Amino acid sequence: MIVRPAREQDAPGFLDLAAQVETWFGPMVEDPGFRSAVAKNIRRGTALVAYSPEPGLPALLGGLLFGAKSPTYRVHWLAVTEQARGRGVGRALMAEAMRRFADDGPGTVEVVTFGADHPGAVASGARVFYERLGFTPAEPAEPGPEGGSRQVYRRSVD
Repeated sequence: MIVRPAREQDAPGFLDLAAQVETWFGPMVEDPGFRSAVAKNIRRGTALVAYSPEPGLPALLGGLLFGAKSPTYRVHWLAVTEQARGRGVGRALMAEAMRRFADDGPGTVEVVTFGADHPGAVASGARVFYERLGFTPAEPAEPGPEGGSRQVYRRSVD
């Protein structure tokens, strides 16, 4: 697996990933705001992608959009293709984001993920994923566009 900064030609891959997770996150593929966020993060160098040369897997395994403003860094969006979940893709994307953008510390990294009662919380494994990376649950966040509950998770960086 190769993790690298996203390029302009990776934008359609972000939309493909978004289509796979819209049931959890709400509409994104046709959302001009999401498309704009992807383009802006690619231009800034704060979008990362994971690729695989492995046969049988899609070329684009995952994507991440990161807010690199100290002292509060933000994971704006992270998705891994269904075929590659559980293979360390999300962990590799997060490790590279932390190395590139939040290694200077001190500060915190925040992510808004599913609330405990959201169907995507278990199906996606997002809450467990972030907890395994050292994030802890914090305050509730505004509901997602599909109406589901959300919660902030935080992790300190030194």
